[in-house]
Amino acid sequence: MASSNVQAPKGTVDMLPATARVWEHLQRVAQKMFSLYGYEPVYTPIFEHTDVFVRGIGEATDIVGKEMYTFLDKGNPPRSLTLRPEGTASIVRAALEHGLTANGQGAKLYYAGPMFRYERPQAGRQRQFWQIGVEALGMAEASADAEVIALLVRFFEATGIPHDRMRLLINSMGDDVCRPDYRAKIAAYIHAHASVLCEECGRRAETNPLRAFDCKNPGCHSVMASAPLLRDELCDECATHYGAVKAYLDHLGIAYEEDPSLVRGLDYYTRTVFEVQASGLGAQNAIGGGGRYDRLMEQYGGAPTPGLGWAVGFERILLALKAAGIEVPVRPVAEVFVARAVPEVAGDAFLITDSLRRAGVAAEIDHQARSLKSQFKSADRLGARFVVVVGPDEIATGQVTVRDMTAGTESRVEIRDLDTTIIDRLRG
Repeated sequence: MASSNVQAPKGTVDMLPATARVWEHLQRVAQKMFSLYGYEPVYTPIFEHTDVFVRGIGEATDIVGKEMYTFLDKGNPPRSLTLRPEGTASIVRAALEHGLTANGQGAKLYYAGPMFRYERPQAGRQRQFWQIGVEALGMAEASADAEVIALLVRFFEATGIPHDRMRLLINSMGDDVCRPDYRAKIAAYIHAHASVLCEECGRRAETNPLRAFDCKNPGCHSVMASAPLLRDELCDECATHYGAVKAYLDHLGIAYEEDPSLVRGLDYYTRTVFEVQASGLGAQNAIGGGGRYDRLMEQYGGAPTPGLGWAVGFERILLALKAAGIEVPVRPVAEVFVARAVPEVAGDAFLITDSLRRAGVAAEIDHQARSLKSQFKSADRLGARFVVVVGPDEIATGQVTVRDMTAGTESRVEIRDLDTTIIDRLRG
């Protein structure tokens, strides 16, 4: 076992090749799906000025109050920097800085990468975790909400999670017109039931009362189930918008459940919020979610700009796929393994391997002077469909032996025709 000073820090996990290839597969699924909806990639720095998250996420949130990794840079004067705990604030900051929504234009953006939160490590939740997300900026109509929600559901379906193992929850959190009065009602409700609520919920009455709905304490959950509901307090515009979102989802045939207690843990959300839960994961069953944030860009000093988006956790998707018994399809490391029968033909085998690679075939060769039997074992471990055997007789005749590892058959192929023959067989 490695000594403690050469182990990954607590709350971080090495993404070894088997898992990393699944991560890359999910990114390819995302890129293909997102392109159908007009989204373009954007990558922001892993750290930002701390104020980006304090102003965007909210000073009273658990993320800002307890979970951010913050440090001082070495400038003069030094400034506070923070490893990004989520992606939206950074994307909106970048869109404002570079004018992506100037003159009323819209922007559809997606991202993928690591995020950082100081939390108690547990299954599917690490201090460094990986997310894929989308942000749609400059779009105020309810059709945009429905499109973003549809994209989330269809992305999960494309990853292989069965539709019948997912639940889509939706709600409206109102806006600056109707939410302040509702927050006051919830704060009063919390004060009236303070004796049976946890201390954290008591503090939330002064900072972020809506978060009491999200408390995992069973007693608090029971008490908050009888609290006033925001859906009964929505202003006319928010109610109309929410009704239109549901109508669009109905038109698309996307099943959903209204959950009036659903709140997202970030202050920037307004109106539509949503979450997808997967069965078989226990209490921590959320695998992705998001919502609308029409005031976020203003908080950074920009013009009023509507926006909405979602993020999904890679680790949570892995757990959902495992719970559903789904094996993620990944590409083999090598499609062809070129095996040399004796050391004397190493140069010929090397050139054949290079020719296959230049033709677009994933090819591998032994660099450890192993026996032919061991090379076949390597080919099987790498998932190679074909093994090309190169020996003195093959070089002399200009033909190599090609073993089909799936069918268990062998054939002789002219070396000059090998590239096209292999490509044809792989396609066939």
